[in-house]
Amino acid sequence: MKKRAHIIPRSAGHDHADWQRQLAEGFRDARSLLAWLGLPARWADSAAEAAFPLRVPLAYARRMRRRDPADPLLRQVLPCAREREPAPGFVADPLEERGANPLPGLLHKYAGRALLVTTGACAVHCRYCFRRHFPYAEQRLDGDRLEALVRWLQDHPEIREVILSGGDPLTLANARLARLLARLEALPSLARLRIHTRLPVVLPDRVDDGLLDLARHSRLPWVLVIHANHPREIDAHVIDACRRLDAAGVRLLNQSVLLAGVNDDAETLAALSERLFDARVLPYYLHLLDPVAGAAHFRVSTRTALAIQARLRARLPGYLVPRLVRETPGAPAKVPLSPVDKDVPSPDE
Repeated sequence: MKKRAHIIPRSAGHDHADWQRQLAEGFRDARSLLAWLGLPARWADSAAEAAFPLRVPLAYARRMRRRDPADPLLRQVLPCAREREPAPGFVADPLEERGANPLPGLLHKYAGRALLVTTGACAVHCRYCFRRHFPYAEQRLDGDRLEALVRWLQDHPEIREVILSGGDPLTLANARLARLLARLEALPSLARLRIHTRLPVVLPDRVDDGLLDLARHSRLPWVLVIHANHPREIDAHVIDACRRLDAAGVRLLNQSVLLAGVNDDAETLAALSERLFDARVLPYYLHLLDPVAGAAHFRVSTRTALAIQARLRARLPGYLVPRLVRETPGAPAKVPLSPVDKDVPSPDE
């Protein structure tokens, strides 16, 4: 039998110094992941994978059900033929971010906040990602570009919050993060730092002592927005990582995307909120799917989303109910949805 080129990591890992090796050794092709799960290769689509490669850490793959092609965690990452089906209204830049891009590596969409595209790298490639077509090579934030961005922030003292995004900013090594943070902390106009990341969920060993030290000693209070869509993503290892962040003084929020076949029912989302609370994370946003090309098979209608939200409100305390929102290009903030929106035509109907 021919040996596969993919190398299975030596362990799922609970060694906090080991996260970079785990990141490097994760699954990089669908055939290897499917074989490891006991599934035939036909469940993946090679053309979809060529357009947007698979990447999955073993720590995340271990939470998937073996021999289940409909597993909600696998569904989020597995390339499928439906990604190649044309879908009206689903485009490469659904949030029109290129129109809010005054400098490479900088997005400025909302008052008082600026987002830095710190890297194009992610630990996991989510098939519904609204930036799956983003031109990261043109937006690389390093060298002279970082200096230009710092000058821009100095010239815009109304910016009170910087958001580190990507890609995933926590794929950066602690030393590189520290250099970036030092530049930001030196700006007296900044009041807080927000980090959008999936790493504590898909590779919780990323929450190492070095990262916690950065949080503890930062002048800027940290708000960490993680991204979990299903309760089975929150295992004991993730809970431990989030509690360590909480103990270091980091404020923890979660955002989810409403995804067909993954979490489009109130029972799943209620269980997710309960698991998040166990991890000391509060639900923040439940996003309607951004209409990005290749992700139409994940869409859930506005009417269905509102019905799910109503059931969540009926069974959970208010602080465990995420706000149901849609991001609309050009709007001054996320757009909350209410029952009056159920009959308004939209791309996800």
